[in-house]
Amino acid sequence: MPQISLYIDEPTLKKVENAAMRQKVSISKWVAEQIRSRVDPVYPVDYESLFGSIDDDTFTAPEDVAPGSDTVRENL
Repeated sequence: MPQISLYIDEPTLKKVENAAMRQKVSISKWVAEQIRSRVDPVYPVDYESLFGSIDDDTFTAPEDVAPGSDTVRENL
């Protein structure tokens, strides 16, 4: 099986170690699963059927906001 070397900072490594420990898997297995889930996402069965499935009158489209009334933003 191919191997990958990663260079990450100490705080990120601690987060990875903690996440792997919480899931009771090795760091390698945890990282591989994270990569797999982003490269080939898997959605639950019938996920697409949920679109438009909420029938609730309280869900309404918000009113349009004039661009000038928005918060002043920094020009980049």
